[in-house]
Amino acid sequence: MTADQAPDLVITGAQLWLPEPSAATAVAIRGGEIIAVGSDEEVLALLEGSSDCRRIDAAGAAVLPGFHDAHIHAQAGGLGLLGCDLDSVHSLPDYERVIRDYAASHDAEWIVGAGWFGDVFPGGFPTRQQLDALVPDRPAVFTSHDAHGVWVNSAALERAGIDASTPDPPAGRIVRGDDGEATGMLLETAGELVTRLIPPHAPSDLRRALLAAQERLFSLGITAWHDAILGQYLTLPDSLPAYLETLGDGSLRARVTGSMWWPPGAGVARIDEVLERIELARERGFDVRSVKIMQDGICENCTAALLAPYTDVHPATRGDSVIPPAELNEIVAALDARGLSVHFHGVGDRAVRECLDAVEVARSRNGGAGAPAGAGRTHQIAHLDVVDPADLPRFAALDVIANLQPLWARADQEIMERKLPLIGESRARWQFPFGSLDVAGARLAMGSDWPVSSPDPLWGLHTACTRTAPAADAHALNADSRVPMVPDEVLGVEAALRAYTQGSAEASGIADRVGRIAPGMLADLVVLTGPVGEPAGFDRVRVARTILGGESVYEA
Repeated sequence: MTADQAPDLVITGAQLWLPEPSAATAVAIRGGEIIAVGSDEEVLALLEGSSDCRRIDAAGAAVLPGFHDAHIHAQAGGLGLLGCDLDSVHSLPDYERVIRDYAASHDAEWIVGAGWFGDVFPGGFPTRQQLDALVPDRPAVFTSHDAHGVWVNSAALERAGIDASTPDPPAGRIVRGDDGEATGMLLETAGELVTRLIPPHAPSDLRRALLAAQERLFSLGITAWHDAILGQYLTLPDSLPAYLETLGDGSLRARVTGSMWWPPGAGVARIDEVLERIELARERGFDVRSVKIMQDGICENCTAALLAPYTDVHPATRGDSVIPPAELNEIVAALDARGLSVHFHGVGDRAVRECLDAVEVARSRNGGAGAPAGAGRTHQIAHLDVVDPADLPRFAALDVIANLQPLWARADQEIMERKLPLIGESRARWQFPFGSLDVAGARLAMGSDWPVSSPDPLWGLHTACTRTAPAADAHALNADSRVPMVPDEVLGVEAALRAYTQGSAEASGIADRVGRIAPGMLADLVVLTGPVGEPAGFDRVRVARTILGGESVYEA
């Protein structure tokens, strides 16, 4: 082997997951690509005659493909890191302290933040009076951690002209008191009645937020991610401009793909407009192959679309289909025919079925699951809070990827107090049915939905494999979170690791380059502080090093 063919980096002494477990212990890298995988002796033999190769001894620790977050909102997560972020605490006194201190130290026209949990408030929803006491002098707007509700003060309601006579917008609800007046809680698209009035972020702030998010994600072993909304949504500003800028100047180093936002209420006639935005992104070097469609809301505020009504708390409510099913069929078939994938938001069992039905229509019109039809057509459904068991085999039959947010699959206080009383015991059995989807042959991908929940893949893997909360999670306040929730739905370690690496790369359409440790693949790797193997093992290790294209981008 000549000097220009020798490795420039070798990792030895590793517990390798490819993502499947391997007897190999070493990896050789040259020019940002993996050139060999084998025993320590085999890989070190490649160094004969080479004097400038870097070496990393993993000392028995796990070495994995770089984690790939299949559903994230990175710019929003970065804005949380830089702004009034409630995510690091979980109590009403702490929320009050953070908001009051932030408002006192910022003279902005609006006070804007995010990250609150409903279980902190009586009845699950905060009120304008609570926020008035903290920010009495200007509009204040705080998005919930799940991004489906907006908490506003009286000044914000007045600025938006919201009163007892204001009608609910399509796919949204203004929560009202007994007197008919707005309580300060706006659900789904109702939040936009206020958020559209917030002065836009400066482009420099959005750039700073995206790059802060990148550093945070590198520290967690994430080398690739899929941004689930390229467009404006509630308080989340459009992230596309910051992506195009940072891609253009090289400051965005991670492997990033994205889904263009399909605005709620947009009909098939809007397809050309969405396609124009996709082409603009592609011309500027951003890999956009899919469209994000939100088909329902969330269970906690009764906007998730269910097959049967919510339990006796809301017996007349089955939730909202954001797009009428017949129209959804036409939109998905049209996108599929153009070679585009659809990245659905489907939480309730009815929404999941409507998404599967739409894919089935597209398959019948445009060709079967394996038929060639352009660059897209790897459709996926994210979240899957509740899935009717009759629909589980349809994922494999239609080749629809199940995009899982594993950290949600544990019995947190919010789930026990807000969600379970609404969906009832029989549906609770099919909450986040990861194991059943795996057994049914579904392809799995994993993501965090950050800033909805922590972007830490090790936390997500721990919960996927144990159905319990990680020990250090500040949001796991109750004893139930340490008891497996629907333990029949655990994933095995290998299946979970595959989902957070190769499975996510498949969902993003870049599995030919990333997601596996194999010759010819990009050298995107994560080195942990110890081995993994037992389901609870993910909660005992951290990230020691993150490698992107053969270069370390994070070291603990």
